[in-house]
Amino acid sequence: QVQLVESGGGLVQPGGSLRLSCAASGIIFSINNMGWYRQAPGKERELVARISSGGSTNYADSVKGRFTISRDNAKNTVFLQMNSLKPEDTAVYYCNSQHWRIGDYWGQGTQVTVSS
Repeated sequence: QVQLVESGGGLVQPGGSLRLSCAASGIIFSINNMGWYRQAPGKERELVARISSGGSTNYADSVKGRFTISRDNAKNTVFLQMNSLKPEDTAVYYCNSQHWRIGDYWGQGTQVTVSS
């Protein structure tokens, strides 16, 4: 069974940092594109960051320079390092796996709250 399990969320003050992890199983991790999305209550889910199977990355304009996505294929894990966090970063963050043949899989999400 495919599973994506996020961890690392929590409560942090503005300007602080968090590192999210997503552990994948049931997929050939190295050939999947991976991404982080987020959704706040009443708002659309939005792409935060994406990393391809080849290691190329892209980011939402709102997080460029603050967030870094990376992957460790040996550990079947994708990370999102979040620095200089702002209240508007508050959301549930979801891990996503994409493959052209198989499609998309999603984790259950981890809550990130940025508040003083």
